[in-house]
Amino acid sequence: MTIPFVDLQAAYRELQEELDAAALEVLRSGWYVLGPQVRAFEQEFAAWLGLPDAAGVASGTDALLLALLAGDIGPGDEVITPSHTAVATAAAIQLAGARPVFVDIRPDTFTLDPELVEAALSQRTRAIVAVHLYGQMAELDPLMALADQHGLSVIEDCAQAHGATSQGRVAGSIGHLAAFSFYPTKNLGAAGDGGLVASRSPARIERVRLLRQYGWRERYISELAGMNSRLDELQAALLRVKLRRLEAWNRQRQALAARYDELLAGASVTTPAAAPGNQHVYHLYVVRSQQRDALRAHLAQHGIQTAIHYPVPIHRQPAYEHLAPSRGLPVTERIANEILSLPLYPQMSLDDVAQVAHYIQQFDR
Repeated sequence: MTIPFVDLQAAYRELQEELDAAALEVLRSGWYVLGPQVRAFEQEFAAWLGLPDAAGVASGTDALLLALLAGDIGPGDEVITPSHTAVATAAAIQLAGARPVFVDIRPDTFTLDPELVEAALSQRTRAIVAVHLYGQMAELDPLMALADQHGLSVIEDCAQAHGATSQGRVAGSIGHLAAFSFYPTKNLGAAGDGGLVASRSPARIERVRLLRQYGWRERYISELAGMNSRLDELQAALLRVKLRRLEAWNRQRQALAARYDELLAGASVTTPAAAPGNQHVYHLYVVRSQQRDALRAHLAQHGIQTAIHYPVPIHRQPAYEHLAPSRGLPVTERIANEILSLPLYPQMSLDDVAQVAHYIQQFDR
């Protein structure tokens, strides 16, 4: 491809000296799991969020699972969430023993529509997982008010929103618990899997720490029936280096997105919309097109790689179709046929953006 969808090697080259030094320090230390690098990263990331503490875990899916378990969500419980998200969101809910209840999304931001949530509540509803999608935060204030009214937990799925804000508040700092992923393609990505749970409640973070390692407070003595979900030292060391660069990288993403917006004005595609008061960090730059598949093929012919996030809503997938709501999810199903993710990563050039926009305009002609 002339223009790749993402270039992870470019991020490595930018920070190669620091990343190599951090990795070598860990390798020479002889301490590879849940050591000083993990603890330092937990403290630094929590401070960046403005929270008292956080707990590193093995993946973003595990972060969601452990956040649910720390919130006492389990068998027989229902958890409201969108169907338009990575399948990991629903998978984590089911791994906790609970049942995902899918609610439709807003047509402008593609995030959970708060006006539809109350109608989906039942006596079994225990939590809402609000997904901050593509780099933009979901509308949390009405969800928090609803949770307070009904005694629910709100868990922020921040896998795609490192550094996004709403009314000046950063993603992960508002709900009762928050889950982050550090999959390599994220705004803050490791060199493998990694995740983190954050909360304003020290007791909940302590519970995550117990659950992530067999329920141990004292080695080999399980206070709780836990699991193995540990962030390793190498990933934590690399993430510490990248965390110092994250805000600058997010600004670069915003500059690239602004250039796309400018060059695609008047094109047949619909460009991303940021809700009032939101600062979008563009984990993905997702447009809508009535001729999505033809446009994607046209761009591929000219060496431009694209992706679809996500082509099939969760409730239409074989493993989850039994959970499809009878009322339907019309917005979710409509946009699934129209969305297209264009190339965007911090090291991408403005000239590359212009080339992508040129071929989209050419397709219109």
